[in-house]
Amino acid sequence: MALAVGSKAPDFTLPTKTADGPKPVRLSENFGSKNTLLLFFPMAFTGTCTKEMCGIGNGLREYSDLGCTVYGISGDSPFSLEAWAAKEKINVTLLSDYQHQVANQYGVAYDSFLPQLGLGFSGVAKRSAFLVDRQGVIQYAEVHEDARELPDFDRIKARLAELN
Repeated sequence: MALAVGSKAPDFTLPTKTADGPKPVRLSENFGSKNTLLLFFPMAFTGTCTKEMCGIGNGLREYSDLGCTVYGISGDSPFSLEAWAAKEKINVTLLSDYQHQVANQYGVAYDSFLPQLGLGFSGVAKRSAFLVDRQGVIQYAEVHEDARELPDFDRIKARLAELN
């Protein structure tokens, strides 16, 4: 079961890939100074995920102006996320949850992703959005079973505006 609004957001440290190599990113580094939008997505190099991350990346300044840092999180390796970001010109910080631990902590891991294909993809993140405030409390949560369904970004931005 996914974490609910009002829950303390589990802290985590996940790697991202920068021009200088892999770098750890810790959620709690934002506590006290910024709100954080966590966008879990199933897999890089797929249509809906590309649409979501490119769309967010193009509107990143809007989130920044609302005092918010945005992280995209998937089970892909930091190296594949870097290649995908370069190919699609994604400028959102992408974090690798390669072991699916954070997706499990937030309650958004599929038991089986695309079971009809018989590929054995367990632990893949459901498309989800969690808005974590400066105190580390979840202020917005949205989880989709259907990976083709995007979060309601207008509602997320409205909630962010209320937090400022």
